[in-house]
Amino acid sequence: MESTVTLKATATQAAVTLPAIGQGSWYMGEGLAPRRDEVRALQQGLELGLRLIDTAEMYADGGAEEVVGEALKGRREQAFLVSKVYPWNAGKRSAIQACEDSLQRLGTDYLDMYLLHWPGSIPLEETLHAFEQLQADGKIKRFGVSNFDIDELQQWHQLSGDDSAVNQVLYHLGSRGIEHSLRPWQRQQNMPVMAYCPLAQGGRLRRELFGHPELQALAAELKVTVPQLLLAWAIRPVDGRRDVIAIPKAVQPKHVRQNAEALNLVLSNEVLARLDAAFPAPDRKTPLDIV
Repeated sequence: MESTVTLKATATQAAVTLPAIGQGSWYMGEGLAPRRDEVRALQQGLELGLRLIDTAEMYADGGAEEVVGEALKGRREQAFLVSKVYPWNAGKRSAIQACEDSLQRLGTDYLDMYLLHWPGSIPLEETLHAFEQLQADGKIKRFGVSNFDIDELQQWHQLSGDDSAVNQVLYHLGSRGIEHSLRPWQRQQNMPVMAYCPLAQGGRLRRELFGHPELQALAAELKVTVPQLLLAWAIRPVDGRRDVIAIPKAVQPKHVRQNAEALNLVLSNEVLARLDAAFPAPDRKTPLDIV
């Protein structure tokens, strides 16, 4: 099965098919790695087929968008570019200004997708109005949301109809809460999940995942790395359909290459059963994980 996810057609856009693994940019532009390495990593990912690049005005106060913009010089058409607006910038006028500021930092005149970063105090109707205006002006092609749990997402969907493209949420093997209610509802609407931190954020949980005996054993049996195993799990098809796009961040060339190689890793039912046994899905609704 080809490792792709399709964004459905909307009233203004045709359907588009994307690789199930893209590239994140959180923590880029903060001096944690040389800027040239961050730029090179994003360009390498594009060359390996990781077309979707995700960023946000929040990341490094716009610094990540500048890194992405530098990476896309002369190759903007290769990327499916996503950025996000702060909730306090999501008003009828402020969202338009925020988007224009992001476009300037990115060095482009349009975004392929624009997301509300998380729910805030500005009425969703205002945000939707701004997104629709940006779309009409050709500054964004699609729009959606991020960090919305099911109640908030249903409210948004009632307003936006089938025009909302995705919901970007935290999702990895150690954080499966969306599988109880949120992901099934999104599947009913043909609204993919965009999974941030698919390898878990740095810290105790990530160390526990990477060092887990069962994950290490499975990775050794499959002759892959633990991160590749985690990515392949995140984008696994459910009932024959893929509906998750994972967006790991990578700077080192070998990590970018390994992320791209994970697109070709197919997990057997036996492997999936072993992963389920080690990290079972919740049997009840849990609060949405956010970092």
